Amino acid sequence: MIIGASSFAGGLKELDQHVRSVELYMPKLGVYEGNYLQKDRLEQILDELSTCDLDTSMHAHYFADVPTYPKELVVDTASMGPMHFKLMEECIALAGKLETKAVVIHPGRVGDDRQRSLGRMTANLKRLAAFASENNVMLGLENKEATDPGNLCCEAEELLKVVNEVDSTNLGVTFDIGHANLTCGGDHEKLNEFIRTVSEQVIHVHLHDNYGTWTSNYDGDEHMAPGTGTIDYSVLNSLKGYKGIFNLEVFSIEDVLAGKEMIRENISL
Repeated sequence: MIIGASSFAGGLKELDQHVRSVELYMPKLGVYEGNYLQKDRLEQILDELSTCDLDTSMHAHYFADVPTYPKELVVDTASMGPMHFKLMEECIALAGKLETKAVVIHPGRVGDDRQRSLGRMTANLKRLAAFASENNVMLGLENKEATDPGNLCCEAEELLKVVNEVDSTNLGVTFDIGHANLTCGGDHEKLNEFIRTVSEQVIHVHLHDNYGTWTSNYDGDEHMAPGTGTIDYSVLNSLKGYKGIFNLEVFSIEDVLAGKEMIRENISL
């Protein structure tokens, strides 16, 4: 079992003391000027990473309509142009260089026509998966929270439909238990069924907590420390045979430590 944490949870050297992997959160690493990668800034981070004993995963750019997310780095995978592909391919190429374990990709937005958006997203993911294959990188399409009706791929069935239509050995599923809990309305049995449905395609896991209901704060997607919301993490034992990273997508070292304890108490994989 590999326990990791996102790069916004703490500094690399601090994370190195507590976890085996770091998820480099590309849009918030501070390595972009507008939408242009600043290689000198990136090299500083990579130099520090080289002094740590950490595996890596990576979170690619995505759609967000909040002040804390750089608007120049917004990528809606259902509506991509040349600059969006440049951003995503830079991320995938870096992942190949680092021999990273997985690159997390968000589904796109519903837009005016759900089926057309799904079709465009599937075509875009085929292109990204082909580029990932060239770089020996595994992509994980993440399930999103249904408390935001603008999200595609909240339900397990739609998520798998897209993955199966892309039909690439370089695209699987990033299972986000917090998002699934919101989609399932905090219902333990529905959450367990969600996991069983996607289990065979899961290549990466995100862990955080919430109350399973919509709130005005990020549609309920609170990213709380595991154990402080309503999720029963024992459902993760339905991920039969999973050997990848359990990435704690939380905001502090204290939450990372709480998450590690929750994993020890509930997961027997």
